[in-house]
Amino acid sequence: MTGARIGLVRRGGTAALGVVELSWGGWAYFAPASFFTSFPGLGHRWTGAYLPYNEHLTSDLGATFLTLGGLLVVAAILDDRRVSVVVLLGAGGFNALHLAYHARHRGELIGADYGASLVSLVLGVLVPLALLFTVRRPART
Repeated sequence: MTGARIGLVRRGGTAALGVVELSWGGWAYFAPASFFTSFPGLGHRWTGAYLPYNEHLTSDLGATFLTLGGLLVVAAILDDRRVSVVVLLGAGGFNALHLAYHARHRGELIGADYGASLVSLVLGVLVPLALLFTVRRPART
């Protein structure tokens, strides 16, 4: 794969992660009760499996997602090596800690919903890590 294509994959992947984080963050921040009872949608309720509902914590989660999403989009736009590394490490670090919590605590999630939630959380760690491997090192002088 050429350097230009790798850059396109990095920028596109980083932007896509940012858009996902922004959509989840906007939902959780501006409609925390809806996010709590309905995330991820289509009849599933992963967040709602961790009772009791707390508007403050759900809104704070939304603020976190909005912040990460904004940083990811900016990193995709700037396509600066240092910015990309810092932002992808931050997103991967947050996602690794988020995964660690849910790997230890099921809440009321069972069966396929628990498995699907863990798969999505693992992807949240692996995708930023994979994108880090596309960041080019500066040429040695």
